[in-house]
This record gives sequence, structure tokens and C-alpha cells, in this order.
Amino acid sequence: MIKILLLIDYSSDFDRKLLQGLVQYSKENGPWLFYRLPSYYSTMHGEQGILKWAKEWKADAIIGQWNNDTIDLQKELNIPVVLQNYHHRSVTYSNLTGDYKGTGRMAAQFFAKRMFRNFAYFGVKGVVWSDERCEGYRQEIKRIGGEFFSFESDKQEDEIRMEVSQWLQQLPKPVALFCCDDAHALFISETCQMNNIQIPEEIALLGVDNDELMCNISDPPISSIELEVERGGYSIGRLIHQQIKKEHEGTFNIVINPIRIELRQSTEKHNIKDPYILEVVKYIESHYNSDLTIESLLAQIPLSRRNFEVKFKNAMHTSIYQYILNCRVNHLADLLLTTDRSLADIATEAGFKDYNNISRIFKKFKGCSPLEYREKKSRTDKK
Repeated sequence: MIKILLLIDYSSDFDRKLLQGLVQYSKENGPWLFYRLPSYYSTMHGEQGILKWAKEWKADAIIGQWNNDTIDLQKELNIPVVLQNYHHRSVTYSNLTGDYKGTGRMAAQFFAKRMFRNFAYFGVKGVVWSDERCEGYRQEIKRIGGEFFSFESDKQEDEIRMEVSQWLQQLPKPVALFCCDDAHALFISETCQMNNIQIPEEIALLGVDNDELMCNISDPPISSIELEVERGGYSIGRLIHQQIKKEHEGTFNIVINPIRIELRQSTEKHNIKDPYILEVVKYIESHYNSDLTIESLLAQIPLSRRNFEVKFKNAMHTSIYQYILNCRVNHLADLLLTTDRSLADIATEAGFKDYNNISRIFKKFKGCSPLEYREKKSRTDKK
């Protein structure tokens, strides 16, 4: 029986999803035996104690966090070791890493589509996943010509609450605020409540990890970028298994990608000054699956057709028709990732009436067909 030693904190939703994918692989290819060393074990016995425990238990692989560069686990144990990135990517062990810059770009593009011009980032200084999410966010904002503000610190939350309060109050409003993870987004939400800063009216707030408990404990609930974590856990199991069977040599990187944004009330804000265009945009986003026409949209506002079309193009930098298509494509993309229903079924729910043109339209917006998108972004990698 394969024995896997886990140096993982179960308290985060990220770690639980990772383990779900790993356990799924073990069920299909096991039996495997898992043992989690609690966090206090390292405090009590040091990392030499962990090394001793792994030897005595005869672990076949180790997955988790390891911050001691003075002990070479692979040299000492001669078993596969996969570490979660923290301060940096390991050059010694296999990495559980992510497309952190891509996650930052996704956040910036999301806010840019809502017409924000002020962008802010809140994260942890000196941590690779936070630093690179900030950099991807900043680079994309620079490309689109927005104003960028950031607050990064390596101190505990209670030590920086006052500084963060001042920073939030000084930010130009409205502002799109992206946080390095959901825990930091919750901290921002709490701090805004203490300072009477309105979310999403003044600050539109977005986190990462889609930790449902953490996002929904906030008032308002926090929108968050979902990552393909379960797929990552499954892939770790597969590659570790190959190494144990001597089918794969050397280290590897498991890259966890961002896949979608779970929308909640913290981002229900468009930075659109024209009240009529704002009203229409909200109407489209609520009725994208109905038979929308220019006439049905004009019925919502007191504008002529020509005036409406010009105002919409100036405000949204796209045509009304393209905006409606984009809303439908984004909803279809979400359904592809969150359901196993047929394309014909979910296409109707997303508002597409002509099934024959779905693949062509979807590819124009997403760069691949709907089925390729579902396969590429599948949460469980069973290759």
C-alpha cells in the first residue's frame, strides 16, 4: 500500500479541494494510505522530527509545505516530494504552483469590462503567489491605461488595520480592488464596514480561491476567482504514482490555473456614468437568455434608437449586439464548467437560439470551441 505523508493545513478551502482531487486519484488507483502531521508537530519537534517520522513510517511520498532549506528531504528519504509554493518556487522539489500572473490579468480584465479606471491591489509582501498576482494585475492595468494603487505587507492583520483603513479612505472612488486571496478580501470587507466605506458602490471587491464559507460570511458576499484546484490534486496523485513506479524521473510542476469568476454582490458595480446605459446594461445581464432586441431595450429608457446606440458604444466601447453575445458566451462558459449537461441544453439556457452557430460564436470570444473549453478546463485531469 502506498503511504502519503501530508504536511497540509486542512483549514483552507484550497487545501480541502486539493485533497479531494488527490483522494479521487487514490480511489481509482489505490489503495493509498494518508497521514496528516498536524501543524503543531513541527512546532513541538522541529522539521528534524518530521524527517524522523517520515523515515519510521516509511512514507512513499510527501505533499505539503516545507520551509526549511537546510534539510534536503529528497536526499534524506529518496522519495517524491511536492511542495506548495510560498516565498518562492523550489529548485529542489516538485512544485505545486499556479498561473499567478494569469490570475491577476483575469481580475484586471474583469474590472476593465465594467469600465473601471481606478484599480487597487491588496496582498502579502514577499510571497510568490501574491507578488505575481499583483504583477499580472498591474501589467494588465498598465496595458489598458488605468490608475494603479497597491498595499502589500508582511505584517499580521491586527498590526496593519489602521494603515489599511487610511489607505482605503484615500483611494479614488469608485475603485476596483483585487485581493491576493479570499482571506484578505474578507479583511478588506470588515475594514470597509468599520470605516463606513460602501461595497460595491465605492469599492468593488474581488478575491481568489472561491472559498464559499469565507466569501459568504462577508456582507456583502465576495466575488472570487475559482481555481482548478481539484484537478491539481488529481494531477499530483498521477505524477507521484508514476514516480513511485519509476515511470517518471526528476521533478515536475503542477500549475493550477484560474478558470472562472464566481459572481457575488461585492462586484455588482459598473463604473458607467450615463444612468440610461447603466440601466440597460443591468437589464441585459439579467435578461441575456431572453429574446433581446433593440426595441425591448429601448422600452427601458427614454432615448431614440440612434442616440441609444451612440451612447452605448461610447460608454461600453462595443456594440449592443456584441455586448449581449459576450454575456451569453460568459454564461455558457460557466455552465460548461459547472454542469455535465449537453451543449444543446445549456446553450438554450444561455440564450442561444441558433444551435448551429454556437461553436463559431464561442470560439470568437474564448479562442476555442465549447467542448474544447470544457475539456481543457475540466476539473479532473484523468490523462
